[in-house]
Amino acid sequence: MDARAWISAYAEKLGTSVPTEEEWDVILDLAGEAAHSSKRVAAPLACWLAARAGVGPERAIELAREVRADD
Repeated sequence: MDARAWISAYAEKLGTSVPTEEEWDVILDLAGEAAHSSKRVAAPLACWLAARAGVGPERAIELAREVRADD
């Protein structure tokens, strides 16, 4: 199963919609920012934290870039 099929099946189980193409790209950018600014394990956790905080993907990546700039 490829990533998009897996995400689609997982979204269905969660009772939510899959990310749009734009959201997909921004979420991957956020994960990449976290992984490259720290360790790979930061990528999924950064996405989880953003979702838990109710912060949209665009704002989440802005904040992630601020963390890197502050370092």
